[in-house]
Amino acid sequence: MKNAMALNMRSYWAGLRAVLVFTVIVIVYTFAMFGIGQLGMPDKANGSLITDQSGQVVGSSLIGQSFTDSKGEALPQYFQSRPSAAGASDDNPSGYDASASSGTNLGHQDEGLIKDVTTRRAEIAKREGVSVKDVPADAVTASSSGLDPHISPEYAAIQVHRVAKERGISQEKVEQLVKDNTTGRGLGFIGEPVVNVVTLNKALDDLS
Repeated sequence: MKNAMALNMRSYWAGLRAVLVFTVIVIVYTFAMFGIGQLGMPDKANGSLITDQSGQVVGSSLIGQSFTDSKGEALPQYFQSRPSAAGASDDNPSGYDASASSGTNLGHQDEGLIKDVTTRRAEIAKREGVSVKDVPADAVTASSSGLDPHISPEYAAIQVHRVAKERGISQEKVEQLVKDNTTGRGLGFIGEPVVNVVTLNKALDDLS
């Protein structure tokens, strides 16, 4: 009986020591990674925040934003983001609610989705003065997260004329800003080039 109790006590202590050791390891690892992040890449470690000229935080380059009015209508002086289903509602028609990341979860044959895509394509074609067939897919479909800050270079290209006209600057200047905010393929071959709408619009505002 005493031997069994002694064996149990040794097992308990062994388990307790293991818990304490791994707890310390986890805490030390967490603080070590935090310190490395703050020392090596503080901008990324703190959320890739974007500030305006007064130092006020206006967003993150990792999280998309809506550049529309309270009714969900596009603000003509800004490049427009992809549609978003993140928190989209009657009170928030534009989506992009960072606390409600989500996609539409609709299949490509869903009648509601087809109607929305068709309507969006017609509206964008009219707004940008292009043919319906020139409106790229990402302009009319939401990303899986609903918070993607990127659009395709093709979608950015059809918006250049409108933005330049609204801001009273040359198309060449706007095209250069698009290039400056374009990220190429990862490692040169992974994925497709994308344009960060959030940083691009921030760069446009910085011109004024």
